[in-house]
Amino acid sequence: MNGSPAHRRTSRLALAGATVGAAFLLLPLVALLVRAPWSTLPAELARPEVIAALRLSLLCSFAATALCLPLGIPLGWMLATSRSPGARVLRAIVTLPMVLPPVVAGVALLLAFGRRGLVGAPLLETFGISIPFSAVAVVLAEAFVALPFLVIAVEAGVRQLDPRYEEAAAVLGARPWRRLATVTLPLLAPSLAAGATLCWARALGEFGATITFAGNLPGVTQTLPLAVYLALETRPDGAIALSLLLLAVSVLVLAVLRDRWRTS
Repeated sequence: MNGSPAHRRTSRLALAGATVGAAFLLLPLVALLVRAPWSTLPAELARPEVIAALRLSLLCSFAATALCLPLGIPLGWMLATSRSPGARVLRAIVTLPMVLPPVVAGVALLLAFGRRGLVGAPLLETFGISIPFSAVAVVLAEAFVALPFLVIAVEAGVRQLDPRYEEAAAVLGARPWRRLATVTLPLLAPSLAAGATLCWARALGEFGATITFAGNLPGVTQTLPLAVYLALETRPDGAIALSLLLLAVSVLVLAVLRDRWRTS
């Protein structure tokens, strides 16, 4: 059965629209691959400033993910299990960094942790600690924009848990912490892994909040996205090479999460 003529026309229109949409997304990526300096790519990626930016990006993105885990898991759990009206407000606050312009996030971080910020000023006056334009600022900026991805994944995972497993463990005498460690967390592990991977990838690619709050200091706060921005003005081939590196990381993340998304 081929369906009615109206259905076939709708299908053809949908196919045409989908083709245009896919082409719109694919064309810039194809242009990046076509214009890539393949012959000099190894040399571009081996430059000392690139190695320094890559090292800093990896260290800060992993540190940001490590910071997000103890913050995001309780938040995700609370959003999944709470029935109070405040849960909606909390969910809006948690997801706000996903839609907030990154430069606005950077300004907000400055006002909170800057030398005259709500938290930054007491830190500077009491302990002599200055956060802005440091590697710590990079970690905080990346964690701020990446945390919602972990929280959403954890919330979705908790909602899918079968409560009968915990109930069975409770009947057998397992205490809450033992049930958490031996039943809940192992069942939640796929969601945690997916959320942590997305969180890390978002932290690795962060630009706006980082350059606003941490600056673009080579060897200190210059991550790979910031290095792309700087190289685009002076060495376009270098910018393309770094963009390819970040593109490869993105594709790898998608490949890692593919099976998770298929089974969600």
